[in-house]
Amino acid sequence: MENNFLFASRKQFEYYKTLGDRTFAQLQEEDLFWQFNEESNSIAIIVKHLWGNMMSRWTDFLTSDGEKEWRNREAEFNADIKDVNELLQKWEEGWSCLFTAIDSLNKDNFDTNILIRNQTHTVVEAILRQMSHYSYHVGQIVYLGRMRKGIAWKSLSIPRGSSEAFNKKKFEGETRNDHFTTEFLEKE
Repeated sequence: MENNFLFASRKQFEYYKTLGDRTFAQLQEEDLFWQFNEESNSIAIIVKHLWGNMMSRWTDFLTSDGEKEWRNREAEFNADIKDVNELLQKWEEGWSCLFTAIDSLNKDNFDTNILIRNQTHTVVEAILRQMSHYSYHVGQIVYLGRMRKGIAWKSLSIPRGSSEAFNKKKFEGETRNDHFTTEFLEKE
């Protein structure tokens, strides 16, 4: 059970990271810093917030509160990332911290209670909490990317008008047991 949950969780986190990666690949640098208005977050701001959250939640995941004293959440919403290299460095560092923590989990530590803002969570609850949070923000990143690209946007899922053909292909083959697929994310 533990191994199945951890495997499925890691695959789902990898999927969300891939959605972000594939969005960044379609955009120009200026698109990453574009804000709809002064109150809106740019992709860069969202990445900075995800980075801050990931570093705080997943550093010493099993042994310290997920809301670290050194985290400055309010500063995560300042538009001060300087360029695409800094943005991608924060993106990769946050995900690396998360994957390192997930990969450290096993049947021997799976029952450890986790604290987030002094609230007790099981490992499952803590992972699901973060998965929901990250999917929300990655969805924002994808949406902003799609807004910026307009009709030049390349779909990250089944493109409009392709559902019937996609389903036909899926149901023609053998039943699969892989429970998770990223087929529509494969490079063209």
